[in-house]
Amino acid sequence: MAKATKNQPAKYSDKSAGQPELVTIFGTIKKIISDYAVGNYSVKADKPGHYELYYGKEVEVAGKRYPELSFAGLLIQKGYVGFYFFPIYIDTTLKSQLNPELLKTLKGKTCFHIKKQDPGLVRAIQEALKSGFAYYYSRGWK
Repeated sequence: MAKATKNQPAKYSDKSAGQPELVTIFGTIKKIISDYAVGNYSVKADKPGHYELYYGKEVEVAGKRYPELSFAGLLIQKGYVGFYFFPIYIDTTLKSQLNPELLKTLKGKTCFHIKKQDPGLVRAIQEALKSGFAYYYSRGWK
């Protein structure tokens, strides 16, 4: 996912055309992520095939200050829905708490390639978001 700041929006072109199964997956996960849009957590992108949720206050991570911080995002790509889960980038030990089924879809540091509508995988994403949100709250990011 392209990094976005308040001055520079993320660039994206919708890749969902002709991939109706990915649109269904996207919609399911988007609904789960959107439940966390409370308090200082706000939607930064909400377009067809693209959704991002950010913590909107300045934070410090590893000695560096950020004006805002990504929590989770979705992008429909060619052949999969990219589920971006930023808490595991900030604290890699959180990865060990993730469901092994979800971990199998991890490509890179924070991007999970979701290719099928699977109830077990959806539950694993729900659990990940719940633990990631609790982690952000534990850091005072409320």
